[in-house]
Amino acid sequence: MQDLQYATLGFTHHKTPIELRERLAFDGEMEIGGFLRALLKETSKIIPEILLISTCNRTEFFFVATEFELACEHIIEALSKSKKIEINELRAVKQAYYATDAIHHIFSVASSLDSVVVGETQIAGQFKDAYRFAYQNNFCAKEMTRIVHFAFKTAAKVRNQTQISSNAISVASIAAQKAKALQKEYNLNPSALVIGFGEMGSLAARHLLSDGFKVCVLSRDIKKIELQSDNLSVDYFDQLHKVLNDYPIVISATGAFESIINEDLLIGFERKSKRFYFDLALPRDIEINKERAKQLDITIFRVDDLKQISEHNLSQRQENLKKAYQIVGVATMEFVQWLQTLGIEPLIKNIREMAKNASLKEVERAIKKGYLPKELQFNVEKILHQAFNTFLHKPTQFLRDHSTRQESDIIIEAIKTFFGMDESVFINAYQCEYEKKEE
Repeated sequence: MQDLQYATLGFTHHKTPIELRERLAFDGEMEIGGFLRALLKETSKIIPEILLISTCNRTEFFFVATEFELACEHIIEALSKSKKIEINELRAVKQAYYATDAIHHIFSVASSLDSVVVGETQIAGQFKDAYRFAYQNNFCAKEMTRIVHFAFKTAAKVRNQTQISSNAISVASIAAQKAKALQKEYNLNPSALVIGFGEMGSLAARHLLSDGFKVCVLSRDIKKIELQSDNLSVDYFDQLHKVLNDYPIVISATGAFESIINEDLLIGFERKSKRFYFDLALPRDIEINKERAKQLDITIFRVDDLKQISEHNLSQRQENLKKAYQIVGVATMEFVQWLQTLGIEPLIKNIREMAKNASLKEVERAIKKGYLPKELQFNVEKILHQAFNTFLHKPTQFLRDHSTRQESDIIIEAIKTFFGMDESVFINAYQCEYEKKEE
């Protein structure tokens, strides 16, 4: 059995342009399930466990693999075929990590240190949803459960021991912050239209209301909207064409898989005052060509455009960021060391079992041949058990002491070979259950 190593393969806001991220996005769990099911059917010996996070900022696979490069190629080929994107286009923007680097990256993602807006809290929920879906559908099991459990513990430590998530730092809050600044700069009417009331839309609406805006929310299901405010009005999504031209600030964050604000919708619109549209969706909600936007004096901000504001906020939190990365670094090494100890205990147990079985076999043979009275069997077995425990005490202690050292793998493999141990003994030696309740 080849060694399994943790690995990641991602297409994120760091290297992948928004146009390509749109094409890579998965339309819900049904599409994710179909893709992963087909992938594992072809590559289960190379990639036995995998989960996929698909958000507006990343399409990223976390998995274990026996052959890292080959596994990445299989995933890229499957993506290329599924999303009809050239393989070389995907290879050019991929980000891949292996072994300890992959562990560190997974912990960083879970702790929101790899997000567009460092410290935002949405990724934790997205990570949990991706894991639960993968686990429930048998796309991942013991190995991924181990690292996900540690990742959530690490994320909790980062939140509790730093201020990295303070001051409302989500993409929605940054859009609202920018909207407020623009309203003051251009003396705009403090009113805004929020389209879509999922997590992003509801956050944007709350921030705008707290900043003194009058907010109109458009949704397909207005019964789900629970915000109570005199400054909040609610209407159905099909009223978009009637109300869009009335607001200088528009924030759109729907789950639509095609644009909802486009050239056709703007027919008959006239230039009023400066307008600012924030497109927080992926695929994009707003598709207006530059010339038409200029005619109507509309400035469009997309997710990637908000990075500048995020970086300004980040510069004010460098000390917290430094501490957060220290926590992730320590957690990475602790996890690596813990993994190394997993091979030791099954090995020790197997050595003791071999010694015990050899002793019992010889006692039974001695009784059968008349060398030992039957009534002394229990006492002799007890003496032999104590003898091999005494004999094995120093060697087993040595193994435990060296379990976290770099040479431990060589020692373990040498002992397995020396005693002729079956590898299957070690495959399911340890189980680690996912704790759903986050610490």
